[in-house]
Amino acid sequence: MTDTLLPNGIKDSGGAGSFFRKGCNPFAATGRSKLQNKRASLNQQIIKQMRMRAGAENLLKATSNNKVKEMVLLELSYVNSNLQLLMGQLEGLNSSVEVYQNTQETASIPLIALGLKETKDIDFSSLFKDIILEHYSEDGNSFEDEIADLMDLRQACRTPSRNEAGVELIAKYSSHLPLMESRFFSPTRQTGIFFTWYDSFTGVPVCQQNLSLEKASILFNMAALYSQIGTRSDRQTIVGLEEAISSFQKAAGILNHLKETFTHTPSYDMSPAMLSMLIRMMLAQAQECLFEKTALPGIRNQFYSLMKMAQEAAKVSEIYDQVHQSMIQTPIKDNVPFFWSTMSQVKTNHYRSMAHYFVASALLDHQLGLRDDEDQQEKTLSQVYDRLPEGRSPLDILRRKDERERIGKAHIRRAILGHEEALRIYSLCHHLNKLEVLQDILRASLQRSLNKCTENEDEEEFADYTEAPDIISKTEHKAEMEVPPTTKVKVTDFFQRLGPLSVFSAKQRWTAPRTIQLHPEDRDLSFTLKGESPVQVVSLDPLCPAAADGLKEGDYIVAVDDTDCKWMGVSDVMRLLKDVNEEGIDIQVVSIMDNNPPMPTKSATFCGNLPKTYSMICLAYDDEDKSPKSRKVTKKSSFLNFGLKNRLKSASTLSLPTADHSGALPWNKPCPTFPSSSSYNNDSALY
Repeated sequence: MTDTLLPNGIKDSGGAGSFFRKGCNPFAATGRSKLQNKRASLNQQIIKQMRMRAGAENLLKATSNNKVKEMVLLELSYVNSNLQLLMGQLEGLNSSVEVYQNTQETASIPLIALGLKETKDIDFSSLFKDIILEHYSEDGNSFEDEIADLMDLRQACRTPSRNEAGVELIAKYSSHLPLMESRFFSPTRQTGIFFTWYDSFTGVPVCQQNLSLEKASILFNMAALYSQIGTRSDRQTIVGLEEAISSFQKAAGILNHLKETFTHTPSYDMSPAMLSMLIRMMLAQAQECLFEKTALPGIRNQFYSLMKMAQEAAKVSEIYDQVHQSMIQTPIKDNVPFFWSTMSQVKTNHYRSMAHYFVASALLDHQLGLRDDEDQQEKTLSQVYDRLPEGRSPLDILRRKDERERIGKAHIRRAILGHEEALRIYSLCHHLNKLEVLQDILRASLQRSLNKCTENEDEEEFADYTEAPDIISKTEHKAEMEVPPTTKVKVTDFFQRLGPLSVFSAKQRWTAPRTIQLHPEDRDLSFTLKGESPVQVVSLDPLCPAAADGLKEGDYIVAVDDTDCKWMGVSDVMRLLKDVNEEGIDIQVVSIMDNNPPMPTKSATFCGNLPKTYSMICLAYDDEDKSPKSRKVTKKSSFLNFGLKNRLKSASTLSLPTADHSGALPWNKPCPTFPSSSSYNNDSALY
């Protein structure tokens, strides 16, 4: 998929003239586009089934007819079965990692990429035109091109190319969002624009009228795009590995920024617990690429090199084990694809076995010679082990050939067991079985360990059950989170013709433009100007004709005759006023009105057709920590009471997947992992 250059009215400082980059062709017959189209289709089917279930549950509560109840219960069982099937298909899409891999790569373990969140199209046209007319007293139709450019940019962000140009495209839209918020989203009124995004793991739609969800989802997609760039990098070259490392570290940095900035995002895939797991996974994949970068030139068959690689492999194994432990915690385990947790477990065993193989090779293939530095080898070996078997010291193992072989064979046996366990876990996941390259790598590693064991096998030797000690993980290059500079890029406000944001914003209120006719006497305007743009009238003579005509102290001059001067400074405006003839000159001014608005309206969030507020999310999440006094305060708000009332009536459309099998559902079936009415009261239903 390639970028398409389409004309529009934006000036691009990057030298593209009057063109700017658009997204990929959504109808391109590529694996990634097909996958994203399937995701969009599944999201629509999930919405349909959720609406059917909500209607059936409401009918079940409202009717007292036993025959109707039986029919409704039967319908509910079908709907929940369909939801389970759709969830399985969505998990399959999240498990399709082969689509994101480098097509020319056949010798590297596949990596996991995040799929882009899907959203609905939004038509800003009519609502923005109304706001421009009502709030800014401008002709909304004159801003049709600017509104179209904004809508095109948002649409392009749904299908970004998998490179830095795609990241820059998303970053541009992300930088436009604060400007759009300042222009059109007042804290005291709702615009009527609903931003809908679908959870990337559950497919549950979340809808809000403010821009918080939009900003958070765009950041999530930027991190997802970096993860896709990392997986498609050619890991058989140093340049490709460096690109992959940087991409995964940037993905982790953006996810961490998202976690710290948007702490109460209602979408489950952006909850703090899920983001923490995704950050660990990105850093684990970056660490894996760092290990591959170290091993790519070749591992020297020397004692120190083998011990170093053993500790590097142990580090990768340790990080993947942490990822796996976070994936199997409630409530994450109910929504993370089984493929992901299985892959992390396979890599944990695989790299741990590699560490034991390297230590075994160092001990079995390299005996302590006269020219070897005994003290240095002892120091190296002591740093590899956390503890040694009783009665043994690093120096004993190095000096005594039998001890060296005994510990080396113990390591090779543990390596074989680890590789066999990795293959066993691999066989448990049918999605993982599709990755033949992974199976080939696991089998080759096992065979290498078996060959090493055969080479050092002694038929006359009694069976030795010495257990190999654990290997201390250590790395010279630790993967760190990195926030890319492209997170915020400098952009030109689409609606800059409305005037400087310091004055002409949605939170400010001012009068309609008034026309004042100036008749200077002896070139005296009877007032002075100050400020940047727009300029402000000060030191006004209250007895001058302009004051009598309606000019006030503190007014902003927005036009002189037919010249718009919202962006002009004092010198530019004075230049327009200095050549006034006897007929005078007309100026247009506005007056800032007092801003004492009532308490701002809370923004409702719609999750599966049920409205809720951020306050409700916080209360549900921290219910045990809240004092009775704090809960009494929230009951005073009629809007919150309305939300709580709806929660009791039809909470099944709000709650997110959980593993609760309480059997409290009226149709006496196991509680599905998809949203259900019994899961709302659990903290896991939200985070």
